[in-house]
Amino acid sequence: MLRSDWRKSGWQGASLVAITYVYFLIFAQFAFLKRLASLGVAGTHLTAVMAAMAAGGILLSLITPRVRIWPSPNLRLRIGLCASGAAAFLSLLPLGPAASIAVSFLIGSGLGLLTVTLVTHLRQWTGNRFPLLIIGLGTGVGYLVCNLPPFFAASAEAQAATAGLLCLAGVCVTLWPASITQEDAKISPQPALPFIRVVACFAALVWLDSAAFFIIQNTPDLKADTWHGSLHLGINGLLHLGAALASAWLLSRRSLSFVLSVSFIALGFACLLLLDPHHVALASIFYPIGVSLYSVALVAYPALLGPATSTAERGRQAGWLYAIAGWFGSAMGIGMGQNLGYVPPLFVLVAGAVILVPWLFNFLLQRKRELALTVAMLLAAFYLDRIPLAARVSPPLSQVERGRRVYISEGCINCHTQFVRPNSPDVLMWGPTEPLQELRQERPLLIGNRRQGPDLAEVGGRRSTVWLKAHFYDPPEVSGASIMPSYAFLFRDERGDDLVSYLESLHGSDTPQHLISEGNWHPSSSAIATANAHDGERDFQRHCATCHEAGGRTRWEAHFKRLPPDLSVGPYFHLASSDDDAQRRDRLAHIVKFGIPGTDMPGHEYLSDNEIASISRWLSQIIAQSSPKP
Repeated sequence: MLRSDWRKSGWQGASLVAITYVYFLIFAQFAFLKRLASLGVAGTHLTAVMAAMAAGGILLSLITPRVRIWPSPNLRLRIGLCASGAAAFLSLLPLGPAASIAVSFLIGSGLGLLTVTLVTHLRQWTGNRFPLLIIGLGTGVGYLVCNLPPFFAASAEAQAATAGLLCLAGVCVTLWPASITQEDAKISPQPALPFIRVVACFAALVWLDSAAFFIIQNTPDLKADTWHGSLHLGINGLLHLGAALASAWLLSRRSLSFVLSVSFIALGFACLLLLDPHHVALASIFYPIGVSLYSVALVAYPALLGPATSTAERGRQAGWLYAIAGWFGSAMGIGMGQNLGYVPPLFVLVAGAVILVPWLFNFLLQRKRELALTVAMLLAAFYLDRIPLAARVSPPLSQVERGRRVYISEGCINCHTQFVRPNSPDVLMWGPTEPLQELRQERPLLIGNRRQGPDLAEVGGRRSTVWLKAHFYDPPEVSGASIMPSYAFLFRDERGDDLVSYLESLHGSDTPQHLISEGNWHPSSSAIATANAHDGERDFQRHCATCHEAGGRTRWEAHFKRLPPDLSVGPYFHLASSDDDAQRRDRLAHIVKFGIPGTDMPGHEYLSDNEIASISRWLSQIIAQSSPKP
């Protein structure tokens, strides 16, 4: 019987719940914000964009139950999915502030229509057998998909496109005929709870969840111990799935009040643990458990557990619940995380009073363990709130620290390492090694795992400020055949200069041994023997001409410490005075390889000995030809 019911309609309900959660979590709350950052939408413009999303969500949540234009639930759901998918695809365009506001409003409107319609008629897609289990499975799978490492670590564009495609898949799900057309009002008798108290409880939980999510996502040290790496993400996904299934079981065996109370204990405890960096790992366990426990209830309450006896009443309750608890609670939580950077223990205490106090008189007085646990947590919250604010709030970040956050958020670790491997060619190419124990003390670790671009452990000593900035604007122009994309958008605000400042800080003291190694370096004898001036001219045009020709340095000319010379005229670098061509070529090879310290001339450490020998041969000929004859 279970298999037959699942085939008929259960898979539809689980799929639609999972798609809605994936869209909201990975796109509306995550990828869309990353996309706005890449477009340079920040400050007051960003506030207006997020306000538009909340306005659209609240408006459609409230009016959807009252709209009579589209009486068919399937049609309403398809319109909501299409609007949400269209917004995801539109976010891939190069949006300005006004267009971003319009797309954001469409995201909120689509979600408002989608969520209220889905829960109002949810029994139509879950069937009559085990609807809570189907809701729990859909919720858990949605969170599990969001925590899949390839999906979580994908670019904002890839996540947006995937969210749009999932909405189209949801439309296909609704095209499958449902076997249930008349939905029962309630799944089982539940203790009557005033609707306003239910809304207040869910609002407090969403507030805590959104604040904790924003704080973790925007604090690299916290993110490193929660959502950084495949292991952490895999554990989070499994915890979400297990807690969602547990929530469905508890809702069928106990009561809504019990589930919300357990969810608050887990989520509130996680917020308190986040105040101490040493307890972040423990907080990463309680946080997903608390979130999934209430998330299943948030879907199940208006659909199956509430007191509504008609579809119209169920829709109105769902609209008010999602408008106040969902959209308003989420906005307030994000604002708390953005403005304070932590969840005040006193707020946790207030939320506990809203959720737990009415339950204490009915349950906790007969349950000594639960009473002791709750009292202990509330006392801890009160105690922590007495700690001076300075002890909890980090001082303002320096420009270097802000730049390190930009380095992490832009995913530079995916192409660059910060680890010079000892006893390898790395030492001569990139600089002296750093003790491994010092690297391990960083949070998060930034040693990297792939080297598609050069190592950056000593980049501050090898590249100047103007070179770094020019390279971010147009990498191929500055660095030959570089495959690095442009990051010019970072300089629309302070993020670009912060990132440059961080990279400039990556420079240790050159050891005498390393300086000696550089001084003793020479191109190999085979490279010198096979050096070709024609190849040298070609390589010069590819790697050097962007600075050593007037047309290539126009944008940055005023910023150079010393204007790069036009090497086609005049003797340079004290080389023309030497009649020894080999000595001159060797000196040029050192300049090409290691640059000129104290100037904007970078080294080209990644070039082969053959390329360096050919460039130095061609340059030597140019210098010799332009030198005055006796």
